[in-house]
Amino acid sequence: MKVINKVLIPSCLALLASPLSAAELDIKVTNLTHGIYFTPLLITAHTSDAHLYELGMAASEDLQKVAEGGDISGFSNTLATINADSSENPAGGLLAPGASTETMLSTTDGNVHLSIVSMLLPTNDGFVGLDSWSIPDEPGTYTVYLNGYDAGTEANNEIINGGGMPGVLGIPVDPSGNNGTGAVGVTDMEENSMVHVHRGNLGDTDVSAGMSDLDSTVHRWLNPVAKVTITVN
Repeated sequence: MKVINKVLIPSCLALLASPLSAAELDIKVTNLTHGIYFTPLLITAHTSDAHLYELGMAASEDLQKVAEGGDISGFSNTLATINADSSENPAGGLLAPGASTETMLSTTDGNVHLSIVSMLLPTNDGFVGLDSWSIPDEPGTYTVYLNGYDAGTEANNEIINGGGMPGVLGIPVDPSGNNGTGAVGVTDMEENSMVHVHRGNLGDTDVSAGMSDLDSTVHRWLNPVAKVTITVN
C-alpha cells in the first residue's frame, strides 16, 4: 500500500475487489459554536482505506495547510489522484456560528466512506473533522456530531498576527473582530504533536494585553462543534 500525505492509496487487489454501490447524498453541516467560524469546508467520499487525518498520528502537509490557514487546495489535489468524490466550499466562504450549509454529493462505486475537514477560526491549528465515516447502505437520514481537533503542528499561543502559513506561528484573523491585541502568548510549545482532541481556546478578557488575543467569553467552546445531517437517497 502506498501512502501520499497520509491519504492511503488502495492496493491493486483492493481495486479488483467487487465495488460497493454508488449513492446520492444530501449533506447539511451546522456550526454549533458560539464564536468560532469554519473556513471553507471540504466534504469528500473515498475508499475505505483513505484518511484525511487519524487521531494519534502526525498531521500530513495537507492537513497542516487546512488547520493553520484554512487552505483545502492540497487535499483537493491529493483526493483527485485517488478519484474521490468531493464537494468544496459549499458555504461559499466562512460558515458563521449557528449557520448551516448544504450540499449534494454523488458517490461513485467504491467511495463508501465520508470525511469532512475545515479550520476552526480563530485558532492556531484547530480543525473540525470527520474521519472516514462509513456511508450506510440503507436509505435514510443520519446525524453525526463532530469534535474540534488540534493538528499538533503549531503551539496554541492564541496571538492574532496574520499568521496562517504553515510554519508561521500565530492566528490569521478573528472574523468577528471580537479580539484583543498585545497578548504575550498562552504558550510557545506543545507536548502533544500528534492529531488530538483540541483543548479549546483559553482566551482572556484583557483587550489590550494579557496572555491571549482571544476573548474567553466569545471564543471558548465545548465539543461537539458541528452537526452533520446526511441523507442517503
